[in-house]
Amino acid sequence: MKYVRLGKTGLRVSRLALGCMSYGVPERGLHAWTLTEAQGRPYIQRALGIGINFFDTANAYSDGTSEEILGRAIRDFARRDEVVIATKVFNRMRPEPNGQGLSRKAIMLEIDASLRRLGTDYIDLYQIHRFDYETPLEETLEALHDVVKAGKARYLGASSMFAWQFCKALQIAERRGWTRFVSMQNHYNLLYREEEREMIGLCAHEGVGVIPWSPLARGRLARPWDQRGDTGRAATDEFGKTLYARTEAADRAVVDRLGEVAAARGLPRAQIALAWLLSKPAVVSPIIGATKPHHLDDAAAALEVVLDREEIVKLEEPYIPHPVLGFS
Repeated sequence: MKYVRLGKTGLRVSRLALGCMSYGVPERGLHAWTLTEAQGRPYIQRALGIGINFFDTANAYSDGTSEEILGRAIRDFARRDEVVIATKVFNRMRPEPNGQGLSRKAIMLEIDASLRRLGTDYIDLYQIHRFDYETPLEETLEALHDVVKAGKARYLGASSMFAWQFCKALQIAERRGWTRFVSMQNHYNLLYREEEREMIGLCAHEGVGVIPWSPLARGRLARPWDQRGDTGRAATDEFGKTLYARTEAADRAVVDRLGEVAAARGLPRAQIALAWLLSKPAVVSPIIGATKPHHLDDAAAALEVVLDREEIVKLEEPYIPHPVLGFS
């Protein structure tokens, strides 16, 4: 495993992060494909075994049970100071009026709830899951700063939003002397490159580490276009279908080109797709999902794949502009 600094911080994270949305109590979440604790724990243990020290979850994943499962697995399989735990706040956790969002009340309540579920005294990277249009940004940023100063979080991160919103947040925090965001978890892969227009350049300029979600486009980059996915997630992931439904003709050209490059290398498509993402200077640690053993093996093997300029150009050539998606 390789380790790099998260943005311009001193925090070193593995070049791959394990996304834990796949593990939880299915009956308490929105995803029928979620693996149970007994099914998911071996993937967390395997990730630790290959050197992954970076684990990403969220309070809303399976109604908090993803955090619980990750916390128990870390206690059983690792030392707390050896791992970097990232979680998120924003989505609805309770039906009452203040049961979601990024108000001071919501943040102060949810940080403590996440700490209890994870069974830890602190969170390494506390992220806002989405932009809150109903709360003043200053209120959110000051509350997050107080969370850090209270020792409940070490670093702050953000997730999918417009670049102007992220730029404004960075500027306000700097002006007020508050803790700045050090990472951006955004939707970025060979099938969705709209982040290259503004967000990636902004992050590179500001020293913010990019930790993309859905690096394999919900599995579409891991198989031929006409081949159906063989996981429960591929069959039932309704959110994933909304991300790529409008651009099928263009996406097929990208997937076909990926297949050509992978065949020429004699490597699985997933390895080439991840190697392309890892070749981007601002990208620190793609967040991979794992629901089959080979998912982790392919991801780890991708770290050794170095694409040449000709291959990168060939992979990128078929792409056409897409609608902006993934901010909701």
